[in-house]
Amino acid sequence: MMYLPLMIRPLLFAAMIALSCSTRTADPMTSTAPDVDRSFHVYELQNKNGVRIKVTNFGGRIMELWVPDREGRFADIVLGYDSAAQYINGNPYFGALIGRFANRIARGRFSIDGLEYQLAIKNGAHALHGGPGGFHNVFWRSELAEPQGTQKLELYYLSRDGEEGYPGNLKVKVTYSLTDENELVLDYEATTDQTTIINLTQHSFFNMAGAGLGDVRDHRRQLMADRYCPVDDGLIPTGAMAAVAGTPFDFTQPHAIGERIGEADPQLRAGRGYDHTFVLNKPHNELGLAAVVTEPGSGRVMEVWTTEPGLQFYSGNFLDGSDIGKGGRVYVHRSAFCLEAQHFPDSPNQPVFPTTELKPGETYRQKTVYRFTND
Repeated sequence: MMYLPLMIRPLLFAAMIALSCSTRTADPMTSTAPDVDRSFHVYELQNKNGVRIKVTNFGGRIMELWVPDREGRFADIVLGYDSAAQYINGNPYFGALIGRFANRIARGRFSIDGLEYQLAIKNGAHALHGGPGGFHNVFWRSELAEPQGTQKLELYYLSRDGEEGYPGNLKVKVTYSLTDENELVLDYEATTDQTTIINLTQHSFFNMAGAGLGDVRDHRRQLMADRYCPVDDGLIPTGAMAAVAGTPFDFTQPHAIGERIGEADPQLRAGRGYDHTFVLNKPHNELGLAAVVTEPGSGRVMEVWTTEPGLQFYSGNFLDGSDIGKGGRVYVHRSAFCLEAQHFPDSPNQPVFPTTELKPGETYRQKTVYRFTND
């Protein structure tokens, strides 16, 4: 693994500095002292094959991800902006870490041990992606690590009791690793001092032809999922886990994203396209293959592996050309897709779904791997 020498000093945007770093403690996961650096830092990791990733501590966002095509030509395949500071006023989720609770919670309400909590509302009548002040909108403490010669970027955040309405002080660590097998590995862990709920994910918007280069309707996608979670008009799960067979949601064999997206299916109408969680055909908490996406023109292939029980597929339904991204490129309708490994939406209110509760003394762990090859 090679770390680019010119990037060892994180890029600072001095005009945005509000606080300086506090004194560090030996163990960031057990510290309760304030440790917030509200300046922008940007890090770049590169492996021996030239695959590279750029990450900022604001929202833990992936700003760039460069991978080769079948001819060895590199392209940046994630939507975003030229500078970290632009994410303050840009699309709130481009490349971001999402928490405390990814996806939606109906009416922003849930109960633990008979006590009801009201969350911050961001999506009409519902809570979405942790609320307006969710993990995508905070500065993470960042440091480089080099265990056994493999360089990694570690991000830490202490979410205080009551933040966005969630109970408990939640200590979170997310590690980005880039292997010489062209794998981007995300390891998550978290602990709490009070029973809470947690559902973390990564929200990169992918276009494997290159960010801003047309739409993704021709990308071919296969999902290892025989079932999915139908939703109501507010995109809240009904509680069912419906079979995909015979529906436009059947990606058990490869299909182009745009092949059936215009069909008169009530679920497609509800989300203005695909915006649904798929129930993966693997044991919960075991790392397994969840999805394979191929871009025919370039030959780029992305596999998604995860320990999570679900995978949210979003087909860029609300991209409308209003975002001007890297290099002045316009992000048009369906110019990207998202594959977000996670638990199911509204799980705290859906008893048939796997639990998302985390109790004191327990450790939340999740691993998701994006593996890049060519056809």
